[in-house]
Amino acid sequence: MYIKIYIMGKTIPNLLPKLRRILLGVGENLKLARLRRKYSAEIVAQRAGITRVTLSKVEKGDPGVALGIYARVMQVLRLEDGLAKLALDDVLGRKLQDAGLTPKRRAPKRKSETLPQDSSGADKLRGE
Repeated sequence: MYIKIYIMGKTIPNLLPKLRRILLGVGENLKLARLRRKYSAEIVAQRAGITRVTLSKVEKGDPGVALGIYARVMQVLRLEDGLAKLALDDVLGRKLQDAGLTPKRRAPKRKSETLPQDSSGADKLRGE
């Protein structure tokens, strides 16, 4: 008797070539920062709370690695302030803002209708 177990493979998101190059550059920069500090890969992985294999993926710019893992590696290398600079200068957003594009306005609220008076004589029963 055999039992088959199907394990779903990890899917790696498809990226545009430009974004792929950027991630590769980030990984290379993190590796260079680690080497400049003379930290071993084992030490950085341990301090970041990840495996050595995951650190290797980070240093290769693997898009399947969570952003939080990149952030933890940056923290170990004392580069976490670089995260605050992401999307800091939104050139396109500023151009759209300067062009005077305004968000859609909401439709005016409907006026509520008043309920008709009760003609059953309930007011008379209450002594009004």
